[in-house]
Amino acid sequence: MKKICTYAFLLVIALAMVNCSGSEKNKDSKQADSKLPVLALIDSSSFDFGTIQEGEVVEHTFNFRNDGEYPLILSNITSSCGCTTPEWPKEPINSGATSNVKVRFDSRNKVGPQVKTITVYANTEPAYTELRLRGIVKAAPKAATE
Repeated sequence: MKKICTYAFLLVIALAMVNCSGSEKNKDSKQADSKLPVLALIDSSSFDFGTIQEGEVVEHTFNFRNDGEYPLILSNITSSCGCTTPEWPKEPINSGATSNVKVRFDSRNKVGPQVKTITVYANTEPAYTELRLRGIVKAAPKAATE
């Protein structure tokens, strides 16, 4: 009976040690996650350009800061339409530093309500951030025919 109690006691201690080491791993993982780069928008993630005439080009700059501990790297930026062109920094953005994404929307052949999504892929969690341009494009006046 004494042997069984001793084995049971050792088993309980071994299980406690395994659980403690597992929680340390989870704790380390959470600490590593908190050190990831963070793309923190300074303004809004959406810009309403209002009403424009067809053929006009709208430009907007989305400003952000890296609120994480490691350098932020923007690996790619895509847009929902070829009429929207993004420009972004190719070099890493250090912790605490600010930068921006400049977006140009060409309204040629785009009439009516417009919503354009710009997806920023980076070494963050989650791995992407979405930005939006929206507004209304009025049709260009038709040339008078004689």
